[in-house]
Amino acid sequence: MPKALFYVMTAANDAEQLACELAARSYSKGQGMVIYCADRSQAERVDELLWQFDAERFIPHNLAGEGPQAGAPVVIHWQDSDHNRLENRPQLLNLAPELPNFAVQFGQIIDFVPADDQAKAQARRRFAAARQMGLATSTHDLASQPF
Repeated sequence: MPKALFYVMTAANDAEQLACELAARSYSKGQGMVIYCADRSQAERVDELLWQFDAERFIPHNLAGEGPQAGAPVVIHWQDSDHNRLENRPQLLNLAPELPNFAVQFGQIIDFVPADDQAKAQARRRFAAARQMGLATSTHDLASQPF
């Protein structure tokens, strides 16, 4: 059964920075990941953050439709990108305001619950959507257990 893990953030956390950290951890374990963004602008910000990430922990990545034919271990998609070409990766990290319908094709879905009330309400809807999709849901509180 696919799993959905929601990281409960503090006000000091930044979802895009956390996405880069999780991508680095995934890559260090030999696992690929799709980072799904709200739009191309956010995808380009995440792309730039990954290029600026710790030089000792370089993360091979590319934007959807760019890079090698088979794609890099970490591929950044966004809502208007070609979803028919979602690379075969075990994890989906969602940065979009809604959980995409194709999330169930991944073994692990990662999402965030921001501290901001409006964004937290959106995260609750994504959590409920994950349950409706039949995903096994869990949370990780970054205030009590940072990475």
